[in-house]
Amino acid sequence: MSKILLVDDDIELTDLLAEVLRLTGFEVEVANNGQEALDKLNESHQLVLLDIMMPVLNGIETLKKIRQTSNVPVMMLTARGEEIDRVLGLELGADDYLVKPFSYMELLSRVKALIRRYKVYQ
Repeated sequence: MSKILLVDDDIELTDLLAEVLRLTGFEVEVANNGQEALDKLNESHQLVLLDIMMPVLNGIETLKKIRQTSNVPVMMLTARGEEIDRVLGLELGADDYLVKPFSYMELLSRVKALIRRYKVYQ
């Protein structure tokens, strides 16, 4: 079973996403800000779903810190959908970028693709 770290300060959204991911067969751990995510992230996680606009440590700073120590795939899940935001996220090391609102089917397809590629190159 693949383990995902879901990072977002929107509690309702994380509860819903975590349930959808669990029903699809993933193990999910939740963090509600970037610092909490960094504290929880370890080698057992095969994907990080990361929001940008969060308290304590935002998603961009969290992504930079993740990339200093880890190759884990990171998908940005954010309401910030301007081209400059997407480019910045990808240039800083995100593997994918999905703008809210999104469909669960598309999210699940992207999650499976990232994890599949990660397992091949591990």
